[in-house]
Amino acid sequence: MTQNPAKDDPKPETENQDAAETQANETQAPTPLALLEAERDDLKDKLLRTLAEMENLRRRTEREISDAKAYAVTSFARDLLGSADNLRRALESVPEAARAAADNALKAVVEGVELTERELLKTLERHGVRKIDPQGEKFDPNLHQAMFEAPDAGIAKGLVSKVVQTGYKIGERVLRPALVGVSAGAPKPAANGSENPAADAGDKPAH
Repeated sequence: MTQNPAKDDPKPETENQDAAETQANETQAPTPLALLEAERDDLKDKLLRTLAEMENLRRRTEREISDAKAYAVTSFARDLLGSADNLRRALESVPEAARAAADNALKAVVEGVELTERELLKTLERHGVRKIDPQGEKFDPNLHQAMFEAPDAGIAKGLVSKVVQTGYKIGERVLRPALVGVSAGAPKPAANGSENPAADAGDKPAH
């Protein structure tokens, strides 16, 4: 009598699936080292961002402090410009002929006003305030305010032909623009003769 060889019974299908899922989970799960490296990278990124923000804050603070020092006297300086204008008007109101013929008392007054004007301008300059006197320079709308435009044979078109009122700058900012007249160039020559050359030719006697 023959015996059939023994055969192993196959594992149930559900057990095979559970084993496969367990193996997959073990493969995908991050290791403690990977978690630490990810946390390290995150902290490093946050640190770099914080350092960059602190550097930007430091630069902005330095710029604000510098501006505060440079422009702290802006309002006060603007109030002094009227005094500087009045001193200049007082000097310009005395004709050169009157200065030449003036007695010692009048000369002393004029010299005193000139000295006061120079001292005032030097004081303003020590605080970063400088005059804008653009006579003969190219018109710049950032620094000048045009009051008029007129033909001027002695100066090219677009240049400042007359300074009505000097301007001032404080640091790199305009404290008061200069009031100027702008040259429109040389005046156009007037046309000679009649506007109708043909009519003039017809009026000439025939030879």
